[in-house]
Amino acid sequence: MRFLSVSLLSTVFASVVLAQTGEQSTENSSPDLPGEEEAVDVPQPTTFNGVQVPPLPDIDGELFNQTVAEGYWFVKHHSPYCPHCIHIAPTWQTLYEFYYTSKPVKSGADDTASTSMNTFTAYYNYHFGSLDCIAFGTACTDHGVTSFPTFILYKDGEEAKRFVGPKDMEKLGAFIEDNLESIRPGSRPIGGPKYPEERATQSPDYQPEAAASKETAKTTEKSTEKESDKSSDKPSEKASEKSTEKPTEEASEGSAQKSETGAEKVADKVAGAVTPVKDAVKDTAENIKDSVKDAVKETKPEVAKITTKPVLKATPIENKPSKPTQTANPLGTSVSLTAESFQNLVTMSQDPWFIKFYAPWCHHCQAMAPNWAQLAKEMKGKLNIGEVNCEAESRLCKDVHVRGYPTIHFFRGGERVEYEGLRGLGDFVTFANKAVDIGDGVKDIDAAEFKELEEKEDVIFVYFYDHATTSEDFAALERLTLSLIGHAKLVKTNSAALADRYKITTWPRLLVSRDGRPTYYTALAPQDMRDFRKVLHWMQSVWLPVVPELTASNSREIMDGKIVVLAILSRDREHDFEMAKKELKQAALEWMDKQIINYQRERQELRDAKQLRLEEAEDRNDQRALRAAKSIRINMDKSDQKEVGFAWVDGVFWERWIRSTYGIEVKSDGEKVIINDEDNRRYWDTTITGNYIIPSRTSILETIPKVVVNPPVIKPKSTVGSFEKAFFNVRGAISGHPFLSFGVALGMILGATMYGRGKIGARRGGFFRVDDGGKDGLLGGVNGGGKVD
Repeated sequence: MRFLSVSLLSTVFASVVLAQTGEQSTENSSPDLPGEEEAVDVPQPTTFNGVQVPPLPDIDGELFNQTVAEGYWFVKHHSPYCPHCIHIAPTWQTLYEFYYTSKPVKSGADDTASTSMNTFTAYYNYHFGSLDCIAFGTACTDHGVTSFPTFILYKDGEEAKRFVGPKDMEKLGAFIEDNLESIRPGSRPIGGPKYPEERATQSPDYQPEAAASKETAKTTEKSTEKESDKSSDKPSEKASEKSTEKPTEEASEGSAQKSETGAEKVADKVAGAVTPVKDAVKDTAENIKDSVKDAVKETKPEVAKITTKPVLKATPIENKPSKPTQTANPLGTSVSLTAESFQNLVTMSQDPWFIKFYAPWCHHCQAMAPNWAQLAKEMKGKLNIGEVNCEAESRLCKDVHVRGYPTIHFFRGGERVEYEGLRGLGDFVTFANKAVDIGDGVKDIDAAEFKELEEKEDVIFVYFYDHATTSEDFAALERLTLSLIGHAKLVKTNSAALADRYKITTWPRLLVSRDGRPTYYTALAPQDMRDFRKVLHWMQSVWLPVVPELTASNSREIMDGKIVVLAILSRDREHDFEMAKKELKQAALEWMDKQIINYQRERQELRDAKQLRLEEAEDRNDQRALRAAKSIRINMDKSDQKEVGFAWVDGVFWERWIRSTYGIEVKSDGEKVIINDEDNRRYWDTTITGNYIIPSRTSILETIPKVVVNPPVIKPKSTVGSFEKAFFNVRGAISGHPFLSFGVALGMILGATMYGRGKIGARRGGFFRVDDGGKDGLLGGVNGGGKVD
């Protein structure tokens, strides 16, 4: 009978516990249901400075004019697929939240209602909005939107002003501040507000303590009202009140108290359910009740311990070159170096140095001296700056192979690279900052970091590696960083996502990404991947952007040996400037695609010709012809046409050179395009119809095929005088027809030789002459001395 009673008690206790567990699981799972229903990407309200902010208005294009018809509307016209639009989206959202929650008049009251005049929207009647130009292209076209993103301020439905300049928090904020000051003069703070960081949830001057105390007061008032109406013996309500002060610890205590109370209720239910056998199993029920309490008490500290334990993240360890232990350039001055100090500080150390070699009498060195001194101040604590007087240290300058003054080199770890850029302070600082970045070695990135890097850099070299890549491979990679300063970014990755994107199947592998278009280093053997000179030579051939800017430092690299489509632009007309660059880049990409197709077709034709020779030799069973056909190599390096490059130049900055060379003045003539052949000192500035070439992909792509052929269909113009033009014409004829030119030259030499020999023979008397006197004497004349009958 006792065994039966215990069994009955156990059954009832299990059913009650299961019922309580089911209720708890139902309560825990119910809050997740709305989250599953709201899986659709619907804009949700956000919180900024403790205030709930409605979603940023996404304007319907069909109702755009009605929406912006009243008040001021600052609208972002964008494309959801534009990388620049995606990059600026968090900044735009944070800027909207910052202004929406700002108070025009500082007060202690909470004026967050839309009807209050102390809200930003009501006070200025100023609104933010976004317009998707992919979904509503007509609306964007009607308002003259030609690039993304475009920010336009509308006043009462009419365009008032367009934002022009870098699209960042400070510049956009300054534009808005100017608008607000014009709407209500004197209402904006002097110097502008302090803007939050991107994706921040509060402004820099926000005081969370005051807000927290205000919320605590409200919570205290509400809890006091509830305690007056309800009984105070509910542990769950007490736990929730305590949780507002100490969320982590009190939450765990509340859950533990709730569990303990639940255990007591379970024990009471069990005791009530077994009333008929209460006397028989009283001791057993009390034992179960005590055991449940003990279990809960033992669990309570563990719950709090788990809740408050910080989460640790693993940090990958990167192999980076050792950094200098001393602070670089501590005084912000240019250090004068001697042969001895140069050996100790530069040659025998790993510290980076930026050093100029000069002579005191050099006028260029004297003109550069102020910029060099200011550079040393700018690089204080970042990069060592030095100088060597070659009059006093002639042996040192000879060892460095200084051939002119000033000569500037960057040194690190016994290696060096010569600086060939302009000598302005900004140019020096830009190069120096890039040189400082390489001190951390080749950066290891993932797919997300590479995407951010693509938005900043035009040219990125990517080195793919795996677990089998050796230290020798990484050492060879590190040697390349010095030569890439000022040209391109070099990174490494073992990201599977990037490997899948670029179809990488062998490791290590090197490629360059220019505007998202990959170009691969084709040599795959280990010795080729570690060949510094070979890899650097390939990098130099592809480290220019698709459409670079022509400057003094890269002019020879861009112009020599190529036919260059050169756009002459002006930064003063920003809208036309951006559109012209966009058209030029599109033309460059389309021409590259055509060249790739032509290259593949030409290679296939050569392969087909070789295969025909092989088949013909096999059919004839001609072993000699078969060997000759097999020895044919498909060589695609030689081409009858020159490479075509693309570039643009600032027509205002280089106005004098452009006017004297090409006869173009961008200020009066507008943006123009010329196709330049620097090797032959000639150029084309008109299409086949005689019109000027303009920054349009149609105009450019129709003209290029007419000028790359030999002879060109369109008559070129010369950039030099008549004498030089004749010289380059002769040189061009010789290079275009070498064998014919050799025959003509040989014939001219032979003809000149024959003519010269004839003249020399005639001058010396090539035939014997017997003069009259001589003949008379020989025949017995007067002078003969003989007797005459």
